[in-house]
Parts: sequence; structure tokens; C-alpha cells
Amino acid sequence: METRAKAKFVRISAHKARLVADAIRGMQVGEALGKLQFTPKKAALLFHKVVSSAVADITDRHPGTDVDNLYIKAAYVDEGPTAKRWRPRAQGRAYTIRKRSSHLTVVLTERF
Repeated sequence: METRAKAKFVRISAHKARLVADAIRGMQVGEALGKLQFTPKKAALLFHKVVSSAVADITDRHPGTDVDNLYIKAAYVDEGPTAKRWRPRAQGRAYTIRKRSSHLTVVLTERF
């Protein structure tokens, strides 16, 4: 059995979030949640929520599931829409500020 949890339109750049996704991919769920709790990155908190949501989903759908056998099969980050803002600069110019967003996805499955 497998479950997927997503957090869409999260206000963090995909490049920054991929650092955390790479760190937890393939880990046991308990180990990953412990690592995320002590990782000093904004994306760690976001991934902690997504992994917790996936665990809650799989235990709700399949009540006999042992959480200790779950592992993170896939964790990836896709780019979301970019909001564009303008910043005034010298001599009447305007520079673009890109406020990037991401879609975080975590896939859990049971290891036998």
C-alpha cells in the first residue's frame, strides 16, 4: 500500500526545498521526522507537516498499518507559480522581484 501527500503553493523556492527533500528520501518515517525536527531550514517544517499528513492518511485508510514499517519512497519538489513584483531602481528603472512558490510531494509505502 502506498499513500501520497502534497503541499501546494508553498512560499519557498524549489531549490531551497530540494535540499531537505534529498535529505529525507528513502528514510524510515520515524527517523525522517526526527531529522526534520532538528533541521534548521524553513523547508524542514513544511516537509514535517507533509510527512505527518501522509502518515495520518495511511493509518486512517488502513487501520492495521504499522508505522514503523513505513518509509519515504519518494520526496520531490516541483516549481509553482512565480509572483512578480517591481522594485524601483536608479534613473527610473525597475527591477523584477520574483517571489517563487513550490509544490511539495511525499510518497510513503510499507517496507516488508
